[in-house]
Amino acid sequence: MASFSSVSKPLIVAVFVILVASEGFIAPAGAAGECGKTPVESAALGLTPCLAATRDARAKVSPACCSRVAAMFNTSPKCLCAILLSPVSKQAGINPAIAITIPKRCNIRNRPAGKKCGKYTLP
Repeated sequence: MASFSSVSKPLIVAVFVILVASEGFIAPAGAAGECGKTPVESAALGLTPCLAATRDARAKVSPACCSRVAAMFNTSPKCLCAILLSPVSKQAGINPAIAITIPKRCNIRNRPAGKKCGKYTLP
């Protein structure tokens, strides 16, 4: 069985990417419930294909990552921001300034350029 530490890093990275792509960047998400009934840590696990792309601005963003980020954009943009700003993202080594560029790198057309997630702005 995988330890929380080995599972949390990919989860945090995925969550961060989703948050970056989110329309929910208007304000930092600190309260529970940004991801509905799903804990932020669990929601972040769905974004594990994005982990490498959150650490290296030159890394190719996988189709699986782009698909998941686009889906979260449409269903729970505030959850993306909550993931990005979560302690789990920090523990996973996610660079928010890089992660927030993933929607643009995925060529997601409906991304809300200029929206804020904490101190980060969606390009």
